[in-house]
Amino acid sequence: MKIAFIVDTFPTISHTFIINQITGLLNKGHSVDIYAQEKGDSSMLHADVEKYNLLKSTHYFIRMPKNLFLRFLKGVSSLVFNLHKAPLALLKSLNVFKYAKQVLSLRMLYAALSWLDKPEYDIVHCHFGMTGIRAARLKELGLIRCPFVTTFHGTDANVLPKIYGNDYYKTLFESGDLFTVSSRFMKEEIRSLGAPDERVVRLPVGVHVERFCFRERKFAFGEKLHILTVARLVPFKGLEYSIRAVAEVAKKYQDLRYLIIGSGPLEKELENLALSLGVSKNVEFLGSLSAEEIMKYVAQAHIFLLAGIVAADGSCEAQGVVLLEAQAAGIPVVSTKVGGIPESVLDGRSGFLVPQRDVDALAEKLCYLIEHPELWAQMGRAGCAHVKANYDINKLNDQLVELYKQILPGRNLHMSKVRSKIPAVE
Repeated sequence: MKIAFIVDTFPTISHTFIINQITGLLNKGHSVDIYAQEKGDSSMLHADVEKYNLLKSTHYFIRMPKNLFLRFLKGVSSLVFNLHKAPLALLKSLNVFKYAKQVLSLRMLYAALSWLDKPEYDIVHCHFGMTGIRAARLKELGLIRCPFVTTFHGTDANVLPKIYGNDYYKTLFESGDLFTVSSRFMKEEIRSLGAPDERVVRLPVGVHVERFCFRERKFAFGEKLHILTVARLVPFKGLEYSIRAVAEVAKKYQDLRYLIIGSGPLEKELENLALSLGVSKNVEFLGSLSAEEIMKYVAQAHIFLLAGIVAADGSCEAQGVVLLEAQAAGIPVVSTKVGGIPESVLDGRSGFLVPQRDVDALAEKLCYLIEHPELWAQMGRAGCAHVKANYDINKLNDQLVELYKQILPGRNLHMSKVRSKIPAVE
């Protein structure tokens, strides 16, 4: 199959889940082109971006100048120069009665111009609901003529509709052929926004289990305890609560290191919090690291901590992929009963889940694991088996291809039949 991926930004080091799908499809012999609105930071590339030379097959939508006068001049000149290529589509993009603000801002025109001269694809796959809206518009203009899939990831479903209204995805839900989500939690989120149930399929984000070298965690005499978090430093990751919990634990077990990998707008605030709690010597902020560097810290970790919350804007963990990666490596985890996290962790078997924002409960479970290191290996094995059985990226990419096949023209299968062919998804 010839497949086009539409994403907001590429490359992005934190969007490993998109890269895993693309490389999985390439490994199966399919052709993949990538279309992005913005260029990402190329100073820190995922290893597979270079290994598969993904930038060579990456294309960018035409940038729309912020200056309205320049935007108008560039748009009109491009329209005149390209009108002969797709006159009907380009003129439809100027239908102010149908597209209103999208026309007046020239967003429809720039989107249409960006898709001219593109090859015919068998499938277009959009990651995040916002790019799905773009594909829906292009389909209305007649520029996309194949089925298209939209994958929702979290913020697109639980934050943007609060800003733009619950009918934000109305056009997308009307014209999209298939919508995939990573968890039952996310399925309910987009159904509440109007997504047609018969076209929504749960397809979890998978991980390369074989890349996370499983190791039974043990605590050697004289060894310093390592607690690890890998997360963007944003509110819904709950770093405030994990630092407070570690501060409580450190009162009893002073010889511990809490390593935080990731960057974000809360970095200075969190550093000040650790200082005010007297644990700046225990809490280390390592910033953004490559996947290879992260693996070195994963290998050393005894406990993985992610104190996710539902933030004020509604954002929360749709699945908690880092928890899957930690379990694949054999690390017991402590997390919260938020969003899709309870689907990713076997509470009481591969880790412990507590209510969000409950510092005492987080500290209690951390102390329990510290005091019972004999449980680490057992929990690690349970977690790794759970990930292998349900979140192996190779199996999930097979299921993705099957989904593509079922919506190709001429198949006309009801989605209930599609689900019956894919037992691991819902």
